[in-house]
Order: sequence, then structure tokens, then C-alpha cells
Amino acid sequence: MEIGISTFVETTPDVESGEVVSHAKRIREVVEEIILADQVGLDVFGVGEHHREDFAASNPAIILAAAAPQTKHIRLTSAVTVLSSADPVRVFQDFATLDGISNGRAEIMAGRGSFIESFPLFGYDLKDYDELFEEKLELLLKIRDSEKVTWRGGHRPAIQNRGVYPRPVQDPLPVWIGSGGNSESVVRAGILGLPLVLAIIGGSPLQFEPLVQLYKKAVAHAGHDISKLTVASHSHGFIAETTEKAADKFFPSTQQVMNQLGKERGWGHYDRKSFDAARSFDGALYVGDPNTVAKKIIHLRKNVGTTRFMLHVPVGSMPHEDVMRAIELLGKEVAPRVREEVAAWESKVD
Repeated sequence: MEIGISTFVETTPDVESGEVVSHAKRIREVVEEIILADQVGLDVFGVGEHHREDFAASNPAIILAAAAPQTKHIRLTSAVTVLSSADPVRVFQDFATLDGISNGRAEIMAGRGSFIESFPLFGYDLKDYDELFEEKLELLLKIRDSEKVTWRGGHRPAIQNRGVYPRPVQDPLPVWIGSGGNSESVVRAGILGLPLVLAIIGGSPLQFEPLVQLYKKAVAHAGHDISKLTVASHSHGFIAETTEKAADKFFPSTQQVMNQLGKERGWGHYDRKSFDAARSFDGALYVGDPNTVAKKIIHLRKNVGTTRFMLHVPVGSMPHEDVMRAIELLGKEVAPRVREEVAAWESKVD
């Protein structure tokens, strides 16, 4: 069972003071967070790509590369790379470079992205949303599998027997499919034999179990070995010494972000009642003391089947020291409990 962190490098106004940390400062803080995550024994750190004022990470590979020489073991991934509006050649080159700097610890998590700002920014039409992703994923995998590439599509100039460099340390460079729970994307990942990441950020995590089974059926149908593939989950959460402290610290910035996005997307008002319901044992928020969060992750592993868990923290802007403490608790207290109990449970199942 792998345990890690993901972040969108948010720079929303401080809930109390209204102050906004600069993009540069927040990026430097995230590098410190990656270094700490490695030091406390976490397995993976993911940085998401966005192209708007309240997020500082438009190029996750560069941020991850800044941390790579200062870390030893932790895997470094995008979370996600918005492949639909990116050039697969450049994506591969960026992450192959990161793979070289980290000596084989880079991963690409490819997704459509839940934000659309990158489409007009890079000159793409939203009516091509699905087609762009399918075509660019095809090209990315072709580049991954072959040094020399010949390829033709409908949205990018053709490539005729061109080499793409540098080549990564890992062969193949891991490419994951990120999904918000769309059955089509789950099946695509299974047919292609790619590991899957499910964004479980609402409702009951147990509702995703049928999607995991659907993925496994697609894997088997395509003739891939399911034992070599991973299903991961990505969920919002926060850890502190007590559950009450964790909830009180995490709620204000979470509410701010959820209500801002709610205005943009037509969601209902997000209040403390909604928050408390989501952090219940069966909810999608992993907020609490180390024991509470560990139990929820174990419950997810046993009942949904995910073998990698990524805690997304912070949501909105939180004090850097609070985020660092949450990472420390996840690595030193939560992860060992989860790994020990999951290992014991798996030995009994086997």
C-alpha cells in the first residue's frame, strides 16, 4: 500500500487576513513539502497543472525537478497533466528529464482536467475536448514505446520518423490515467494496460468499487496482467494531533474554495454540516487525527481495492507550517499503521 500527497499549489486569499501569498513563495513552500514527504517515508508526491491566478503550478515537472536532487526515494508525478491542451512531445521530454534528474522516480498522470482555462490559452476548441485527449494520449504512448516516432493525427502536425529525447531512466516511463469516475476513462485505462487514479472527492468512496471492478474486467479483456497494475485514489484531507483540531483548521479554506468553485459551476452552498458529513467514516474527506485517517484509508483499501492513496492537502491556502505538520503525521504515524494492517490483512486473504 503506497501512501502519498498531492497538491494544486493554491494561492487563494487567506481566510482571515485576505492576504495572498505570491506564486513564487508558494512554489518554494511546495518544494519544502516534497522534501519533507521524502524524509518521513512517503511513497509519492503529485503536483497538479492549472492555468489560473489562484494556482501557482502551470508546469508540475519543473517544480518536481526542483525537489528531485534534494530527495532520495519518493516518486514524483503530475496530478494531473492536462494532456488535451499540451504537446505530448514536450510532456514526454519534460518528464523524461525529470526521470533523469531523479534517477528513475518520475511519473505522468494524464487527464482531461476539471478546469478548462488551458484550452483557450493554448488555442484549442472545447468542442474537441474528448478527441484531443484520445489523440494526444495515443501519441504520448507511442513516444514512450519507441525512440523514433511516425505518427499522424487531426489536431497536431504529423511526425515522420523523428527521435524524441532525452529517453527516460525507466523503461517504460509510467503513465497513469486520472479519472473523476467516468466509466469510459476507466475502461480506456484498462484496455491500454495503464494504472488508474480515481479522484474520490465526494459522496461515499465505496461507490467507486464497481469502477475498480470494471477496470479489472477491461484489463483482463485486453489480456494485461492486473497484478502489474495499480489503482490509486486521490482525496482531500488533513491530519492534526486531534480530530477536532484537524477539522477546525481544514474547514475554513476548504469552504472558501468549494464556495468559489460553486459559484463558477452552479453548486450549492458548502457549509460546516456538509463538511462534517463528508469527514464521517463513510465520507470522502480524510480529516482527523492519525488513527482516524489510518482507519479510513484501510477501509478504502479493503472495500474498494485501491493500492495507492494520495492525500490532497491543502485545499485552498493554509499556513505552510500546518501543511508540513500534516505531511509529517501522514508519513510517521498514518502510513506505518496502514501498511502494517494492510499487510496483515492481505496475508490472511492469500
